[in-house]
Parts: sequence; C-alpha cells; structure tokens
Amino acid sequence: MIEHAFVRTTIAGPWGPIHVAATVRGVIAVEWLTTEDAFESGLTRRLRSPSDQAPSPPTPAAATDGDHARRVNLDAAVAALEALLGGRPAPTDLRFDLDDRPVWDRRVLEAVASVPWGTTVSYGEIARRVGSPRAARAVGGAVGRNPISLLIPCHRVIAADGSLGGYGGDALGSREERLQMKRDLLLRERVAVSYPDG
Repeated sequence: MIEHAFVRTTIAGPWGPIHVAATVRGVIAVEWLTTEDAFESGLTRRLRSPSDQAPSPPTPAAATDGDHARRVNLDAAVAALEALLGGRPAPTDLRFDLDDRPVWDRRVLEAVASVPWGTTVSYGEIARRVGSPRAARAVGGAVGRNPISLLIPCHRVIAADGSLGGYGGDALGSREERLQMKRDLLLRERVAVSYPDG
C-alpha cells in the first residue's frame, strides 16, 4: 500500500508564503502564490486515486515511525528552502516523493534534482541525460509540472541560447512575473542570466 499521509507547514518567502508538505518517502510538494487551504486540498486531491482503499489502522508503533519520518522530511525541506532563499546551497541529501507522477516526469525531475547549486543546464541537456535527446520540449512540459518547486530546481533549467526559457507553468502570474522569479532565484545563486526573453 502506498502511504499518502502527509504533514505540511508554511514559511515566509520573497513572493509570499511558501507551503511545504512531506510524506514518509520525502518532500512531496512546495508551492507559493496560493492559500493554505488551496494547497492542502490540491495535494489531497492529487494523492487520491480511484484505487485507494481505506487502509487498515496502523499499529501505534507504525504510526509513530511514520509520523517521525514525515516530520524529519518536512524539517529537511524547510532547512533546504531557507538555505536556498538565503543564497546558500541547499543540502543535497533531500528525499523526494514523486511516486504519484508519470514515469516521464519522474525521470526528468530526478535529472533536474541533480543540477548543482549555482549552475544551469538546458532543456536539451536534461533530455540527453534522460536518454531522449530530441525531447527538449517534453522536458519543458515535465519541468512545468514540477510539484516540488525550488527544491527540485527547475529554475536552473534554461534555454539552449542562454536565455531563461519559461518558468512555473501558468500558475504563477504573468510570463514576465514568472521570468522575474526565475531571474531572482538564479541571482541568489550568483548565476548571470541573459535577459532578452521576449
């Protein structure tokens, strides 16, 4: 049985509150520019599937172990976000829970998660890393669906010409606002970026 229980918290961020959630397997969601209620209901909807059965009640020891693992993963996510937003490299040993994502998205997001702080790669490079060198556009789609924004650093994925490309799908305001967020995140990592993205 897949464990869908999660814990969540909210921290202050440069664009407003950042909502974070974790399961026993790792960080499952990071979102901003949304309300706590919308974050929780969206995550609950995302983790529910028609095949989910009502789980049998866990033993007290199993419940305690799961609660502890969720809390450890959440605390690690918060520490990593605070480092990143403070202009410092985040720990690289974070665990992510991508079990509900399509296989393609998991492959792409795992490759993006390995991009080091202070560096960028192109969509095409990620496509090559996952064994589909002609799939740069499909990489962009998977990156745009990233449910663990910031910690799986899709802001480090840019266009082949050195310009920013896109950022954040359609959920984060206008295109220019999204690109400004991407610029700001890269500048926190001391990465010079090309500005002609029109």
